[in-house]
Amino acid sequence: QVQLVESGGGLVQPGGSLRLSCAASGSISSINAMAWHRQAPGKQREIVASILRGSSVTTYSDSVKGRFTTSIDNAKNTVYLQMVSLNPEDTARYYCSAGMWSIGGYEPGYWGQGTQVTVSS
Repeated sequence: QVQLVESGGGLVQPGGSLRLSCAASGSISSINAMAWHRQAPGKQREIVASILRGSSVTTYSDSVKGRFTTSIDNAKNTVYLQMVSLNPEDTARYYCSAGMWSIGGYEPGYWGQGTQVTVSS
């Protein structure tokens, strides 16, 4: 089992920035990647960024590419999502996941409880 705890959400004005954190604990050796997802009211959950543990390999959705950056501190088993130039369309609950990244893509196995990000003036 892997436990994930997100933090860093909140209310931010359009154009502002936030950094989310996700601390992982438990059977870390059972996963090789972590990712960030978001779900806005009435919409499906979408993956916005992923990162391969122990490397700098990342992926981003088109909607956040160039504005969001994910990074990982392998020593702390913590993944971050730096978000800049936020706009109201980024308002959602953001979830961290941990899972396996293979040639077939990323498959989440564990989820955090989520943290709310609201972009509003």
